[in-house]
Amino acid sequence: MRTGFLLALLFAAMPLQASEPIATVRVAFDRDGITSTRAQGLADIAAGRAVTADDPVRIASISKLVTAIGVMRLVEAGQLDLDADVSRWLGWKLRNPAFPDAPITLRLLLSHRAGLTDAAGYYQVPLGGLLQDVLADPRAWDPAHAPGTFFRYANLDFPLIASVMEKATGERFDQLMARLVLRPLAIDGCFNWAGCDDATAARAVVLYDEARQPVRDDNRGRRPECPVVPAADGSCDLGLWRPGDNGALFSPQGGLRISANGLAKIGRLLLGDGEVAGVRLLQPASVRTLVAPQWTYASGNGLTSEEDESGQGGRGFFCRYGLAVQTLATPGKGCHDDPFGDGVTRFGHSGSAYGLLSGLWVDPAGGTGVAYFATGVPEARAGGRSAFSAIEEDLAAP
Repeated sequence: MRTGFLLALLFAAMPLQASEPIATVRVAFDRDGITSTRAQGLADIAAGRAVTADDPVRIASISKLVTAIGVMRLVEAGQLDLDADVSRWLGWKLRNPAFPDAPITLRLLLSHRAGLTDAAGYYQVPLGGLLQDVLADPRAWDPAHAPGTFFRYANLDFPLIASVMEKATGERFDQLMARLVLRPLAIDGCFNWAGCDDATAARAVVLYDEARQPVRDDNRGRRPECPVVPAADGSCDLGLWRPGDNGALFSPQGGLRISANGLAKIGRLLLGDGEVAGVRLLQPASVRTLVAPQWTYASGNGLTSEEDESGQGGRGFFCRYGLAVQTLATPGKGCHDDPFGDGVTRFGHSGSAYGLLSGLWVDPAGGTGVAYFATGVPEARAGGRSAFSAIEEDLAAP
């Protein structure tokens, strides 16, 4: 306890450096298991707790990839169809007002080609509220491009996907993802803390802003009292949940809490064509469907950076994208999506939110992969040789 206190004092006294992360964790793996681990810094400054590869962290947009794995499990079970109009599950007609005859499918939502934007918001819908109200705002839609014709990275796609999953199963999204993905793989994780116990929440990696002030997951030894956006009156009765009303509640776009070791198991699952540690979660054909690019950048067919302020990289960051799976090292003008700098094709996903940067990347030909995150670096995207930041490039490389 005394050692932790001294570490906290020492760290707090260090001069603020925007380029210096508070914590970094990097786990390399192959099909058989973990091959190397590097963990530096503090998971919790106030407690003086050193970060480890087993500590759960809000992994940001890599959550989308894990959500997509859940979708594919439901597709295999015959409960969802990638190419059907999602209106059949939602119970109301989902359409871009500018293109009322164009159906919107899970394939389009998962690949960010559904014509949605984040301009009307995507995570602020309170408990008891309706995601449908966000979709009624014209700002939620791209009026210039029909669904299926243009790539625009939009977080809003994933609350809609979660709503569809809830409607198809009658299960709450976080509990559904535990059943479909996390428990079968023995991953001690959860979406927005409701599904984790206090002991897991006590190991949370705290996320900090540039002034080293906590902005997320300062749990202080237990789960937060309210794991979702509270109801309009400030209450937090999860009994108000109704299937499909508000898929944003448990943050399918970014709210997964998972350790770097847990993330490595997801990577090994992809390397193993849907099987890891003796557990067959997906059929190989489903993994191929996930990772196959649905969109490849060409002039005029999409945006190569995220519009949301959390920032998924600069220009040329997105150049190939599958079903919540990003492919790296795209050849061609305007693409700068190779943080490894070796031209090797890898697939996975990045994350960026609340001062955290993260990545999960798999090299299928080489049979290797890496999972990493850094905290306390909200402006760290600038300065790399690619559209990724120098910090990410350092964590990507051996």
